[in-house]
Amino acid sequence: MTLPARFAIRLASGTRVRDHGRTLIGGAPLRVNHLSAHARHLLRDGTLVVADTTTGRLAEQLLASGMAEPVTALLEPVPLDQVTCVVPVRDRPAGLDRLLPSLDGPMRVIVVDDASIHPERIARAAARHGAGFIPLHRNVGPAGARNAGLREVTTPYVAFIDSDVVIDSDAVGRLLRHLRDPKVAIAAPRILALDSDKSWIGRYEAARSSLDLGPDSALVRPHSTTAWVPSAVFVARVEALGNGFDASMTVGEDVDLVWRLDAEGWRVRFDADVVARHEHRTAASTWLRRKAFYGSGATPLAARHGAKVSPAVLTPIGAATAIAVLAQRRWSLPVIASLSGVMAWRLSRTLSSSDRPGRTASELTLLGVSANLAQVMHLLLRHWWPAAAVGALFSRRIRQALVVAAAADTLIERQRLDADLDPVRFAIALRLDDLAYGAGLWAGVLRGRSMRALLPHIHLSRRAP
Repeated sequence: MTLPARFAIRLASGTRVRDHGRTLIGGAPLRVNHLSAHARHLLRDGTLVVADTTTGRLAEQLLASGMAEPVTALLEPVPLDQVTCVVPVRDRPAGLDRLLPSLDGPMRVIVVDDASIHPERIARAAARHGAGFIPLHRNVGPAGARNAGLREVTTPYVAFIDSDVVIDSDAVGRLLRHLRDPKVAIAAPRILALDSDKSWIGRYEAARSSLDLGPDSALVRPHSTTAWVPSAVFVARVEALGNGFDASMTVGEDVDLVWRLDAEGWRVRFDADVVARHEHRTAASTWLRRKAFYGSGATPLAARHGAKVSPAVLTPIGAATAIAVLAQRRWSLPVIASLSGVMAWRLSRTLSSSDRPGRTASELTLLGVSANLAQVMHLLLRHWWPAAAVGALFSRRIRQALVVAAAADTLIERQRLDADLDPVRFAIALRLDDLAYGAGLWAGVLRGRSMRALLPHIHLSRRAP
């Protein structure tokens, strides 16, 4: 499959350009690419339009590495009569009445009722807005309901939109432009809060919802910054989906689908410039249960995808750095400095064609050490907190590590998000978020009788990262 003529790309926002355009640093996962003189000329302003075999090959390489993204505004629109919208719902007639008017137009809409207590209310809401209606007489869950709708789709593209989401057909059309790339299977928008709930949980969720993947568009790939997209809303190529979601999964079915498609060679794109609004849970009890529910999905995902679900990915040097950080001994800082020096030296050897290999290697080393420290913090505060809490009863060093990690994580996250919430309540919400997720994670581990979802992945490679 080749990119069509006039397909436009630009360097992704996270791609660093060095050596007067000859070296690119970025992608998913992070890598370094050295461009030939001709490729440099074609990318002189950071953009490229496919015009022949050479430009098509360069554009494909940059898209596949995650160093570039499509310029959707310059791509041909996909007619909306080529997409069918599937809306799974259970006992949410008000949500349907809010969503369906925004989907008026040539797009066919199918409402799948997942055995509601009052299905007649769902049927009436669908009829009011001219949508098709499929009643299920047994509750099969969101994945099964989406699959039931997918079986009725006759168009080449499908949009899955949950009933607690608001998005208009123009936004759906912008997402569909990503499918002009014949290797893209799914394109998903950024999901933000539906309304301005002024409760402290509402303001926290508006800034740091589990469904909000951030302000930067990305290629979606396991072990990258954006490793999945939520199934609350996305558009997809029907031929790529096959039988659709794994209906046996009640949580994590969207992650499973994305990772299966990635393994098959398809691309999945997250477009942060397209926004959908979601009705977040903000009552304390339902909010905490939802966070724990998300955590419980790690064990079934680990059974299917192994190390892709690992809570941390470390090189041997990174693992040694993490151990030195946690040890908090006098020798910790010298060991960390020595390991960082080894990493920089190894990287500089692989960057010998760069104008400043030492400088570039130092930059990459700093990124690597920062990533290692962030992963250690998240292990202590989120994934491993039950074990860390027990250890803190007996170890002063573990108590110190938890306090320092919690303070640093709160400062970093609040600065990054600029949340409309005072520091104290933001810190409380952040820790409750982590505690609930970790509790769900450990509950899933105990039910599944497998520690796989708790184990970091040590990336062994002879090449420098």
